[in-house]
Amino acid sequence: MTGSPRNRSRLRSSLLPRRPSRPSGAGALAAGALAVTVLATGCGVVPGTGGDSDEPITVMTWAPEKTSATNKPGMPAFAKAYARWVNAGGGIDGRRLDVITCNERNDSVAASRCARTAVKENVVAVVGSYSQHADAFLPTLEGAGIPYIGGYGITTDEFTSPLSYPVNGGQPALLAGLGRVLADACGPVTLIRPDTIAGDQLPPLLDSGLSAGGHGPAADQRAEEEATEYGGQAERALEASTTDPEAEGCVVPALGDRTSTFMDSFRRARADHPDVRTATVLGSVDQTTVNTTGGASSPYEGSYVTGWYPASSDGLWDPMKDVIKKEAFGDNRIDPADAGVQTTWIAYTVFRQVVESLGGGEVSADTVTRALNGGLKVGTGGLTPTLRWRFQDKLAAVGFPRMVNANVTIQEVRNGRLVSGRDGFIDVTDTLHDTDLV
Repeated sequence: MTGSPRNRSRLRSSLLPRRPSRPSGAGALAAGALAVTVLATGCGVVPGTGGDSDEPITVMTWAPEKTSATNKPGMPAFAKAYARWVNAGGGIDGRRLDVITCNERNDSVAASRCARTAVKENVVAVVGSYSQHADAFLPTLEGAGIPYIGGYGITTDEFTSPLSYPVNGGQPALLAGLGRVLADACGPVTLIRPDTIAGDQLPPLLDSGLSAGGHGPAADQRAEEEATEYGGQAERALEASTTDPEAEGCVVPALGDRTSTFMDSFRRARADHPDVRTATVLGSVDQTTVNTTGGASSPYEGSYVTGWYPASSDGLWDPMKDVIKKEAFGDNRIDPADAGVQTTWIAYTVFRQVVESLGGGEVSADTVTRALNGGLKVGTGGLTPTLRWRFQDKLAAVGFPRMVNANVTIQEVRNGRLVSGRDGFIDVTDTLHDTDLV
């Protein structure tokens, strides 16, 4: 069975690569910069880079903080910790790393201001950041030639912009991978997702994986992104997931930070439907979420969870954890199990190798971009496959020309612990490529 024509039509329109716009003038670049925090800048040093080894390399990391929706304070906090750690070891190829951070506030105006600040401060890259408002910041970065390395993968634009260098497969890979798993494990499937532009892209992606496994499309239920309870949605999801008495239904909440709020309502509504299973994507649930919702008695017990990277307990994360221990011990914003923190670590790992590949020459937005576009292969210590960005990759035909890593991992909640559900990665490139998405 395949996804519905309506869903495929919606995805076609959302995945068409947009034509990059350009800033209207120098005044637009200088106006309204947000207050930012600059790490490790010396007195009298002007941010910027050049060929001299004593000049700093300035980059930027942004994410939403202290908002009523999704928050990722660990990403900029870890970026600062990474800079302290790398500078303590002599910097990157002998150059000090300066990190500017910006609160993106889950707001398009704030995201645009963060991008204008990046231009004003002459950063060489935006690294390891999160924003749902790529259409607000990417045109400014593109106009200034600033590469965007390791975004969270929350928007389609991150997989179409020529200056975006994603390190994971974003929501497309997670949802397609989850659909592949649920096609064999579940009867009726119901998706609960935000009633937002980003949320509109989720149903066809989940359906692509379900379709690849011979399963029909999921029931699509929209929900307010900032709701304080989801009793009605939970009841309707349970009703939709129990229409087949001979098959175990599955409910898939994909509400970011609000997933735990949904699960509070779901736990109460589930009393009459104990056999309904839940499944979701990393970023909507992590080990902390499982702990705070009851551990082994959590409504997540038995859930399938797709992620981009190995489980946080894997020894491959030890180098990142060592940085946190040395430079951010006691900083509660930084959770090594958070997918945002993990993405920031991988993004800075990529950036460091790019700078080192320049061999002591000029480090600028242009030289970083040329290195990335020149076929540089970047290793991440086994956390992802070797990364290499080319002008057009295999998924260009379905609207994802910048996606170079469509691998996902399968995790499962067992006895209150989020553990690996299957060894290694699952590559969903063919699932995305072979589905009728364009």
